[in-house]
Order: sequence, then C-alpha cells, then structure tokens
Amino acid sequence: MKREISIEVEGNTVAEAIKKALAELRLRRSQVKIEVLSEEEKGLFGMPGAKPAKIRASLKTKEKERT
Repeated sequence: MKREISIEVEGNTVAEAIKKALAELRLRRSQVKIEVLSEEEKGLFGMPGAKPAKIRASLKTKEKERT
C-alpha cells in the first residue's frame, strides 16, 4: 500500500499558505503538488482575515519515464 505525504495549511493568501507548507515540508515548489481548497475572503472594507486561504500540499510521486 502506497502512503501519500500531504499536509493542509492556512494563510492570509494562497501564496502565504504555499510558502508555509514548503517550509514545513522542507521541500522545493517543484517537488510538491498544490491543491487550493479555499481562497481567502476579504473582511469588511477589503480588510484581510475574514477567511484564510487553505491549501493541500502533497509530495509529488516519481513515475517511471518511458522512452
């Protein structure tokens, strides 16, 4: 059985959530698959923080290359 490594992270923006996930996993962006679960929502008068962005970061699996 194959186990996939993934985490869910929240941030004020999608970019911030991705940055947090990469730091936590200690991986480069090219090694991770990002799935946006929810975009951030602005608060009253466009202020940040009403609802944070949420992403799922998963380790990319290496597939056999066919030549």
